[in-house]
Amino acid sequence: MKTEDLIRALAADSMQPTIPVGRHLLRGFLAGAVLAVVVFTLTLQARSDLSKALRSPAFIYKLVVAASLAVTAGCFLSECARPLPIRGGRRTILLVAPVLLAFAVAVELYVQPAGLWLSRLVGQNATHCLWQIPFLATAPALCLLVALLHGAPGRPALAGAVAGLVSGGLAALLYGLSCPDDSPLFVATWYTIAIGAVAGAMAFAGARLLRW
Repeated sequence: MKTEDLIRALAADSMQPTIPVGRHLLRGFLAGAVLAVVVFTLTLQARSDLSKALRSPAFIYKLVVAASLAVTAGCFLSECARPLPIRGGRRTILLVAPVLLAFAVAVELYVQPAGLWLSRLVGQNATHCLWQIPFLATAPALCLLVALLHGAPGRPALAGAVAGLVSGGLAALLYGLSCPDDSPLFVATWYTIAIGAVAGAMAFAGARLLRW
């Protein structure tokens, strides 16, 4: 290629609009959220006592924990999508949801008799929870993975895992609307396992698909 041709090619390339990776992630999240809501609407339904549940602190708190995970992981994901080193202090934002959940578990253990702990932990829908949350998280996870391909994650596995936490938190929020188990012990056990499975699968995918 002649020097003049190279200069023209570089100039043309510089004129192409550059979309910030954060915008790609926002679009991916919104698209995934819409798809997850559609899947939820087609496959599940809100619990029959939803109006009563909305007056239950345990039910509201369950949704708050799930939403806080999706939001805090989403805030951290934009940094994970870049090649720059991740500041250690920023990772502490991911502790918000676990701390909220740990507080609720501690309160429940203090308030409820020890004889009820196991039954509240096992609940009624443990098996359903373990597959339904990953199922609802599939669309958001794929959309965020595609969005991350527009970035250059310095740690691809971490970026994938955080995208999994965003997707898992969103899925847990939706699933929580149909799940009759509001016990923090139940949420801390089964929701955590289900979301952890999503994050693990996304870490595996990220390590292989987001390398550059």
